Amino acid sequence: MKLLKSYSAYLFDMDGTLVDSEKLKGLALVKTCIHFGGVVDVDTYKAVMGESWEKVTNYFFTKAHIAPDMVRFNSVFKLVYQELLIRELKPNPNVVELLSKLKERGKKTGVVSSAFAWMVDQVLTQLDLKKFFDVVITKEHVSKHKPDPEAYLLALGKLNLPGSEVLIFEDSESGLIAANRAGCDTVAFKHEFNSYHDFSLALGVITDFNVFF
Repeated sequence: MKLLKSYSAYLFDMDGTLVDSEKLKGLALVKTCIHFGGVVDVDTYKAVMGESWEKVTNYFFTKAHIAPDMVRFNSVFKLVYQELLIRELKPNPNVVELLSKLKERGKKTGVVSSAFAWMVDQVLTQLDLKKFFDVVITKEHVSKHKPDPEAYLLALGKLNLPGSEVLIFEDSESGLIAANRAGCDTVAFKHEFNSYHDFSLALGVITDFNVFF
């Protein structure tokens, strides 16, 4: 797809958009539930992908029939997820090439994620992506989860840009709503874990970033 205009900045959601991590997160949730005596499969994640961590874990606990201590669950999950990221994490098709071209053109770029800071830091460090971004927003920077626009409004403030000059790439319905509420145009990235999401707010839907060059 060709963009209707050139933007001053481009913001990326991380999980599922910038990197192919949603299946890994789902698998880590499954493995952690099994550790605590639960039985659940990875497709369970499709129903809550893009929701807050609290909603995601509560949904898994209900499906797996477990009630673990949250601190212990998060600790085990972190170890499991980090191992999966180290072994299997990949950037989404041609996103690194797009980021390189955007920086060559002097465009501002950022990551706006609802993930914990440790997740964002591991992903960006492991794939050597930190160098591309002028701003990075994580779960700890805000009090409200997408679809609230708080995270995107914070990023716009740090970039000193109005929403009309920023394009956002998202992979969830809640993310698209948040971006829209912040006054930004959006493009949706489709993958196996967001097939149930409504992408009608987006200018277009992609599965590979090569459509922009």
